[in-house]
Amino acid sequence: MVFKDPKSPFLRGMTKPISNPLKLLMAFVLVFATVLPASAGRVALVRDAQTEALIRAYARPILQAAVLRNGAVEILLINDRSFNAFVTGRRMFINTGAIMGAQTPNEIIGVIAHEVGHIQGGHQNRLRDRIERAQVMSVVAGLVGAGIAVGSIAAGSSDGARAGMGVAAGGQTAALRALLSYRRSEERAADIAALRLLNATGQSGVGLLETFRRFQSTLSLTGGQRDKYKRSHPLPRDRFLALEQDVLNSPHYAKRDSQALQLAHDMVRAKLVAYTGTGGDKARFAADFRGTLPGLYHDAISTFLNGSSRTALPMIETAIKRAPRNAYLHEMKGEILLRSARPREAVSAFRNAVKFDRNNNGFLRSQLGHALLESGDRASIEAAVKELKRGLSDDPNNPLGFGYLARAHAQLGDTALADLAAAEAARASGNLAQAKQLAKRAQRGLPSGSGPWLRAGDIMAIRE
Repeated sequence: MVFKDPKSPFLRGMTKPISNPLKLLMAFVLVFATVLPASAGRVALVRDAQTEALIRAYARPILQAAVLRNGAVEILLINDRSFNAFVTGRRMFINTGAIMGAQTPNEIIGVIAHEVGHIQGGHQNRLRDRIERAQVMSVVAGLVGAGIAVGSIAAGSSDGARAGMGVAAGGQTAALRALLSYRRSEERAADIAALRLLNATGQSGVGLLETFRRFQSTLSLTGGQRDKYKRSHPLPRDRFLALEQDVLNSPHYAKRDSQALQLAHDMVRAKLVAYTGTGGDKARFAADFRGTLPGLYHDAISTFLNGSSRTALPMIETAIKRAPRNAYLHEMKGEILLRSARPREAVSAFRNAVKFDRNNNGFLRSQLGHALLESGDRASIEAAVKELKRGLSDDPNNPLGFGYLARAHAQLGDTALADLAAAEAARASGNLAQAKQLAKRAQRGLPSGSGPWLRAGDIMAIRE
């Protein structure tokens, strides 16, 4: 599991505070179409083959039912403990906290269906039109208010100035309320679309109701139910009641997740809780899953993260005996061995992970390439280059993979190719200035007209 700092272009500009309430809403609606409003601030992306594979499996039938082609929506994970998800353009972001908090796959599938409802409904495009209209309303109100104030001051009265300020503030408030009202209508539409997509894929809407129940409980604890007209989303209780009868009447109401899917869900939760949960989260998970495969998986990872690799290794090997074809148990064994300075043994574990991976995950191949690179001998480094290239062809936005490839080329004496791989790593991280500088340097050492030379030119031509 890898945590990535937000330097990619699509995450820029999200750290500056916005004081004007209308501008704040405008920034919110342009970036977020959420189940709950996302908090402002820096976010960290998470790369994990196991979690990504599960979320894609959840999303695949929903996207097909929405007639969105495979790959049309990119799903990214955010290291955030809150139960939340949002879309911006054709990217869907899901917080790790949502996956940890969801007791069943159906809950996360409902969240995904809601977000796909926003994409399918074209809500962001229509919202931009509303934002432009709100801006006009706010500006006009401000001009009218200023005009009254100037006339009144000339007459020697402060009442007109106060009235003008009131008109301006009232105009901005009206614009804000109009946008909020429209946002609430979009959320209702996305909820309805979510249930339609769930029905179309033969899945229950119970998980969606459970999510609203959770939100309502959170609001009750925090006292966040005041003035529903100042909210961007309908109150969770209202959303629950609006869908409850339709969910109960659905022919798929009683449909439950398969045991295999539930196990896959609990295994991912085991990993996420071990990596990102609090001490209380870990204690509860360990107690709830004691004696099970997810419980053993969680304990092995937690033990490893606490610095006890020697103790963690037999624990993960016990888990592998229970599920010998589970790619991600082999992946974790490889990670433990690699961190224990046993790269040659890690290579074998990662090869098993790649062998049993049914999703052809490029990130796993990059991990195998890393283990080969750490093995140190020339034959292993040459093998690392092959595996890294294969992995990156399936996962072209993996800066770590390109970083390993740069190291491998450098150790083999291929300086220009090392510069090109480093340029790709910078590009994938969103640092285009550095990417172009490295690509320019790489191109000077590459044969003119060759594939790598042309690729360096493509990087140099990328626009911000």
